Amino acid sequence: MCRADGASADGASDPAHTGNGVEPGHVAGTDAAFTALLEDSAEDLYDAAPCGYLSTMMDGTIAKINATLLDWLGLTQEAVVGRMRFIDLLTVGGKLYHETHFAPLLRMQGELRGIALEVKTPGGRLPVLVSSVIKRGAGGEPLLIRTTVFDAADRRAYEEELLRRRQDAEHARAAAEQARRQAEADRERLAATLAVLQQTLLPPSLPAVPGVELAGHYHTASADQLGGDFYDVFPLVGDTWAFFLGDVCGKGVEAAALTSLARYTLRAAAHHHPDDPIAVLTALNTALLRDPNVGIRFCTALYGTLIPTDGGATVRLAGGGHPPAFHLTAERDGDDSPWVRPVELPGAMLVGALPNAHFAATTVHLEPGQALLLYTDGLTEARGADGQLLDTEGVAAMLAARTGPATAAAVVADTVAFLAGLPNGTDDDVALLALGVPAAGTPTAGASTVAVSITAPQHDHALTGNTDRP
Repeated sequence: MCRADGASADGASDPAHTGNGVEPGHVAGTDAAFTALLEDSAEDLYDAAPCGYLSTMMDGTIAKINATLLDWLGLTQEAVVGRMRFIDLLTVGGKLYHETHFAPLLRMQGELRGIALEVKTPGGRLPVLVSSVIKRGAGGEPLLIRTTVFDAADRRAYEEELLRRRQDAEHARAAAEQARRQAEADRERLAATLAVLQQTLLPPSLPAVPGVELAGHYHTASADQLGGDFYDVFPLVGDTWAFFLGDVCGKGVEAAALTSLARYTLRAAAHHHPDDPIAVLTALNTALLRDPNVGIRFCTALYGTLIPTDGGATVRLAGGGHPPAFHLTAERDGDDSPWVRPVELPGAMLVGALPNAHFAATTVHLEPGQALLLYTDGLTEARGADGQLLDTEGVAAMLAARTGPATAAAVVADTVAFLAGLPNGTDDDVALLALGVPAAGTPTAGASTVAVSITAPQHDHALTGNTDRP
């Protein structure tokens, strides 16, 4: 009968079990392996260690070196012990560092740890980490130097890889920064070029028309693209002046080419048909359809003639697919509230879309204190605080809410200020052209002339005025 502790009922030990429940054969095998490990001599451990060991005299002469380090160096005991110094094992750079730093510090401190050096090998050089300590006698006198050498090839490769990656990253950052600077420089040159080209599509300033005040504004939605809005005012025959404002389909170089064609076609046609605004738009329609470079592009436009009179000015206005102009006056039914009336042109079609397009015309009489505002769809397509498009109703409401006079300059300035105050600004180009007759009794009434040019080509909505009076 056996007990749980491995002893038999008579008190003798059971040879098949041990007191801890482990099989005897397993214990014996483990003990044998451990015993064999203990039998490894200190000399074997020294020679076959995974690192290099050597002992040198205080002058560096090698007194003892293990087989591992000899194998790395490709040398023999006979060639090294008593014949070479530790410094002889180092590369040229290692020797310089040993003489100038390693040896002096070791003598001062008594030990050094983890110093990176390189030793000479049959294959070239081997990066190592060296730790040394001075062994001293009972009286403190230095006896010898014990040194441990670790193979740092993998570490060096890792460090070099890190360095290479860092250098690559720095080069990439430098290249990206250079590319960014080049892109900014290119963008600035492009913006400058586009600004010059854009100015060629607009009048440099508005002319001085006797008895009439003019005001204009142009805002480009993007400095990177040419806008498609255009306007101009120029003299015809006698006291007649011509004006137009339009918007071509699209943006960029193609739109600019169409803008240039439309602008110069309108100016030429105006001199051929000084009394017929519809004929001028018809000529533009024909020119756009015949030009192969225009393609399927089209434009909208308002074109008109202006004749100053003793009691104001007569405007003959024609349109093709363009938002209606607004007729503004400072008084209505005896009160001081502004009055705004859209100048409707029913049935007016796009310019350059169809061969037999229909255009409409009407006559507007501007009395003293009244103005006519022309604009492009960048104004009607701006979004108000509620996120909805203004449309013509919103523009009319904005103009009706004005408290200033119905002069051309004030109407344009108030409209520009309104656009600048919108939460989302404007996503499209905006061109404004206002014609007004100064109210009686003002300094600009009668034969006086005033020309005001208000431009804001760089998103800043800055107003610059140019007043010309005889």
